Amino acid sequence: MSYRRPKGTYDVYPGDAARQEPHERPDLWDRLYDAARDLFRRYGYAEVRTPVFEEAELFVRSTGETSDIVRKEMFVFRDKAGRELALRPEGTAGVVRAYVEHGLYKLAQPVKMWYFGPMFRHERQQKGRYRQHTQIGAEVLGSGDPLVDVEVVALLYAIHRSAGVREEVIHLNNLGDVETRRRYVPELRAFLERHRSELDPDSVARIETNPLRTFDSKDPNTRAVLREAPLIGEYLSEEAAAHLRAVEEGLEALGIPYVRDERLVRGLDYYTSTVFEAKSPVLGAQDTVGAGGRYNQLVEELGGPDVPGIGFGTGVERVLLAARAAEPESALDAFFVTLSPEARLPALQLAEALRAEGISCELDYAGRSPKGQFRQADRSGASYAVVLGEEELSGGFCTLRDMKSGEERRVSGGPKGLLRAIAG
Repeated sequence: MSYRRPKGTYDVYPGDAARQEPHERPDLWDRLYDAARDLFRRYGYAEVRTPVFEEAELFVRSTGETSDIVRKEMFVFRDKAGRELALRPEGTAGVVRAYVEHGLYKLAQPVKMWYFGPMFRHERQQKGRYRQHTQIGAEVLGSGDPLVDVEVVALLYAIHRSAGVREEVIHLNNLGDVETRRRYVPELRAFLERHRSELDPDSVARIETNPLRTFDSKDPNTRAVLREAPLIGEYLSEEAAAHLRAVEEGLEALGIPYVRDERLVRGLDYYTSTVFEAKSPVLGAQDTVGAGGRYNQLVEELGGPDVPGIGFGTGVERVLLAARAAEPESALDAFFVTLSPEARLPALQLAEALRAEGISCELDYAGRSPKGQFRQADRSGASYAVVLGEEELSGGFCTLRDMKSGEERRVSGGPKGLLRAIAG
């Protein structure tokens, strides 16, 4: 009997990097995670970890009964006590639930949190989109300041840049406040009713429940109709328009490229005010790398106080795919090549001493010949080969070979001397 991974999933494993998809390579995961964690530290965000499954009602309440996540994509099951649970399809609802449950609104506001973990959606697998995927996300709760919006967008942009994503542009919109929607929604609904026969079934169903979500339709006929639809920018209240201007001014001040996209609504019902998507043309038609927005009513909707919030989520798989051309430098500093059995234990001692100083090292544990060890050093991508043989042992030195140039030199002074030579 043979087993294969479930449809819509993938493995991350050590292998031939040239044959692997970017998200299958553990070295690229480590690089992205470390860069993101360092940026979150610099921006003052604390890590939050929530369960990978929650009460299904949490996601129904937060993302909306008519959202594609609830209607088509959630993995829902009942536990042995008959409770209806769901694998989390997105990160915001669980973080907001934790914020309310643990009374984090009693702390100095805003509370800034980040997370890293798997999400689950039963959707058709596409390039960089999987039924189990991993998101890096951030949430800021307790402030409605438009400069918080700017910071959140800047942080998402910085994470993508650190991974090697280039040519990225932020698509920005404002979905308005209560006053805005009171004026805009009837106009949009009336337009959609006039074109009901031309819309796809999902968009027809949304005419009454959430007409703004029709802009999220992928149906070509519906998208053609919506080119003539009234846009929300014409109906923004003074407060919403001022908020949007402040966000735009902030992005311009930070030099972050953006465009206004009044048809951008995002796929979840909880969004209000600012919404944004980070897009890169290197991904082709499916060009969104990460996205987010404000959800100023969600905390209260989930049982907490009237507290505004904003956040983003970005899929690791999409980020690494968009950054495919940005290869990291070698992850391995040194590979020890031993020319005699007597050199193996001294090599292990040297390797341990270097590892203690932060230098990554590998040794041969497969009984390879010296020639085979050099080939393995090359395959591993090591920057240096550290050669130990009878001559080196008797002379109290080691031979250091630069694996790129092939240049060799003798290094004495034990672990300290070798550390200076490798670390530069």
